[in-house]
Amino acid sequence: MALFHQIKRVANPEDDLLRQQQRISDHIRKSGAEALLGKRGRKPDPNAKQLLTLRLDPQVIEYFRSTGEGWQTRMNEALRKAAGL
Repeated sequence: MALFHQIKRVANPEDDLLRQQQRISDHIRKSGAEALLGKRGRKPDPNAKQLLTLRLDPQVIEYFRSTGEGWQTRMNEALRKAAGL
């Protein structure tokens, strides 16, 4: 019985060529699919609001919260008006 480390693999040029062709084919197929499908999801909105941490006086926060739902939107509108936007 031959031991595993004593067995030599005979190189088969046809096998090597087939493996190389398969790798090329896989690469073309993957890159072609990516080109056709493009990126998934929505494109980023250039006017999207940004998350920010802001310290305000408690009285200011209480005033806007007391106006009910949508107080953050109203605060944003007040800031835009004050900035002249």
